[in-house]
Amino acid sequence: MSLLETKFDCVVLNGTVVTAADTGRYDIGIKDGKVNLLAPAFALAESLTSRLIDAEGAYVMPGGIDAHVHLAEPELFGKGKSVDDYTTGTRSAIAGGTTTIIAFAPQEKKDPSLLGALDEAHDKAADNAYCDYSFHMIISNPTHQALNEFPVLRERGVSSVKIYMTYESLKLRDREILDVLLQARTHGVTTMIHAENGDMLSWMTEKLESRMLLAPKYHATSRPPILEGEATNRAIALGQLIGAPILIVHVSTRQAAAVIREAQTHGLPVFGETCPQYLFLTRKNLDQPGFEGAKCVCSPPLREGPEDPDAMWQGMKNGTFTILSSDHCPFLYDNAVHGKKSAISADAPLGRFRLIPNGCPGVETRLPLVLSAARLRPERFVELTSTNPAKLYGLYPQKGALIPGISDADLVIWYPNLEPFQITNSALHHAADYTPFEGHSVSQWPRYTLIRGEVVWDRDNGGIVGNKGFGQFVHRTRSTFCEDQPPWDVEQF
Repeated sequence: MSLLETKFDCVVLNGTVVTAADTGRYDIGIKDGKVNLLAPAFALAESLTSRLIDAEGAYVMPGGIDAHVHLAEPELFGKGKSVDDYTTGTRSAIAGGTTTIIAFAPQEKKDPSLLGALDEAHDKAADNAYCDYSFHMIISNPTHQALNEFPVLRERGVSSVKIYMTYESLKLRDREILDVLLQARTHGVTTMIHAENGDMLSWMTEKLESRMLLAPKYHATSRPPILEGEATNRAIALGQLIGAPILIVHVSTRQAAAVIREAQTHGLPVFGETCPQYLFLTRKNLDQPGFEGAKCVCSPPLREGPEDPDAMWQGMKNGTFTILSSDHCPFLYDNAVHGKKSAISADAPLGRFRLIPNGCPGVETRLPLVLSAARLRPERFVELTSTNPAKLYGLYPQKGALIPGISDADLVIWYPNLEPFQITNSALHHAADYTPFEGHSVSQWPRYTLIRGEVVWDRDNGGIVGNKGFGQFVHRTRSTFCEDQPPWDVEQF
């Protein structure tokens, strides 16, 4: 059968197709939700198709994969309650070019099992998501029961867990971290680690509060870079003892990046993640009049500029960072019950920094901000934001690639010549009442977002045109970055 006789569901014509490996001008034929054919530019111009998208001059890339998104989570840190659910969060994702998210299923400290939390996450997401999704398990209580459930997690398509070295409601001791890492190694699970020294943080917070230094800007003072650097070094040492792959998430400091880089040069399976807030915002954003700085309270905190942001960019270029995620964790700002202003009281009119809900919205702005900055090669941009997340978390090559007959037809198509404009919260699609990137100029925004061959975002003709519930759970396998290993043997030491 010739190309002209093939009936495609959709053809993307004459785009500059960018993958992690190559850039070239191609047509893309889509059929039954898959990339069916990559052909030379204009080869499919006369083919039979239900929909033709002219992508002349535009970048055509695999859809973004945001592997660090908090949605519809219970109140784990006091009064704060994330405002985005699976409907509003994934709606925001597709408007920014993200076609798959990985959110969290958090185990509570009182729960001896992981499976109830996973079931609850499925219940919240099912029939509510605009884009495809999966879950990481947050482990806060690594009981024998929970650890023995790792094979069940793998059977149910979950191949990653997250643990914390801070926060009383989530923090694990080093021996508990070792238990998790041993099970993770045994069962082909990738472990994400929030690396901040919790005891140092508590001690610093007490010292600041004793002097009534409570305003939002002191959030950064309570968490100096050494907290992150020490915890990152310790996490790597624990991983090295077990020989387990680990990912240090939301890295913000050049000290932590240097520790990760050093481990990688010695061949350790250590991966790094950073986020746009550590590229485009600095500690000055916390030091705003009144309570305004609370909008930018996240953990780890924003750092000094330009040294730390420049180090994050350099880490993305040289391979220190494997992925770029948003750490989308949105709270309402103007809300005194579950939002940022719940930290304000009569005796603390500027709020208490330790009570400010930690997190910022960012799933929609992640790709436009970084692509507009033009500090990465287009191929490296795709690698960090799509292909590597797919490989690290067992989604590849179904996601993160454009391999005919294998990859889902998840695409983001960018305007060829878009006039620069400023980001405003009123134009975004999350449920938060602010964006920390208000006023930032961008010159790139998705023209179209396609998931499994269906256009779900058409910026010039309706915006959100996909349907709630179209998103599907994606069953993940083990990381393609992590090799099989023999059983861990304490006697080898």
